[in-house]
Amino acid sequence: MEKIGVANAPCSWGTLEFDETQKQGLVIPWRQMLDELRATGYEGTELGDWGYLPTEADQLVAELRKRELTLVAAFIPVMLRETSALRAGLDLALHIANLLAAVSRISGAAWRPLLLLADENGGDPLRTSCAGRISPSQGLSAREWRIFARNSETVARMVYETTGLRTAFHHHCAGYVETPEEIARFLELTDPNVIGLAFDTGHYLYGSGSNEPGLIEEALRRFDSRIWHVHFKDCSPAVAQEARAQRWDYFTALRHGLFCELGQGAVPFPTVVTWLQLHGYQGWIVVEQDVLPGMGSPYLSALRNRQYLRNLGL
Repeated sequence: MEKIGVANAPCSWGTLEFDETQKQGLVIPWRQMLDELRATGYEGTELGDWGYLPTEADQLVAELRKRELTLVAAFIPVMLRETSALRAGLDLALHIANLLAAVSRISGAAWRPLLLLADENGGDPLRTSCAGRISPSQGLSAREWRIFARNSETVARMVYETTGLRTAFHHHCAGYVETPEEIARFLELTDPNVIGLAFDTGHYLYGSGSNEPGLIEEALRRFDSRIWHVHFKDCSPAVAQEARAQRWDYFTALRHGLFCELGQGAVPFPTVVTWLQLHGYQGWIVVEQDVLPGMGSPYLSALRNRQYLRNLGL
């Protein structure tokens, strides 16, 4: 890519908890989501939860072409700390990677979608209840770290060998790689030629246990060449502070608007954009609002976020 692409994702339209919202009849239809995503000025989308967008490559390509959209990436949560769970996670990753590869091949798009591998966030009660204020004692043991890193590389290698697609690891609150030191440890234990980092600004700031904006630029410098993908997510310092003081779990913090619209929180996006441009970043940035049903209009939120990015030169 010659410029930074600007994309959005289904989670910004309230499909963050797809299985539960489907049961409640609250899911915004995928055609409406794609129409609104394009109408608000975005050029690409992530896949979202499996089964939300079409899972037949020909149909998905046709729908993306109608709207001149690029399929950018797909987020895949896997329980990586237990070898016994790897088979199921690997099967899911390959299943989704095969769809991404088929879409790329049929569409002829220059961009090759990324697989965004993450720990199974929200699956561990301790990590979920303490997200945003994780202490070292709540982390993985040395043995678990070795298993976690090895399993992550196994998924990335198999995806590449099977489809030719690359994998970036997405650190995530309420998962086992959340804090700055946990991210650094993961990168130390994994091969930079095998797996990169999907850097999420909002998850990084909340996961740091601080509201200090300077931590974001520090992270960009620290992780530099490992950053293959970027999620633009803001973090409300007021909600983050209350969440830590009240000891809310991750999902309670989300429902209170932890990840606010761009420019309304503590993430220094002008600094992030400048850094990406100066360092020749040639991938996509993906806006993720994490809008839950009932939290306002996804269309208007996406529109405001896109205008904010235009004002920053994107």
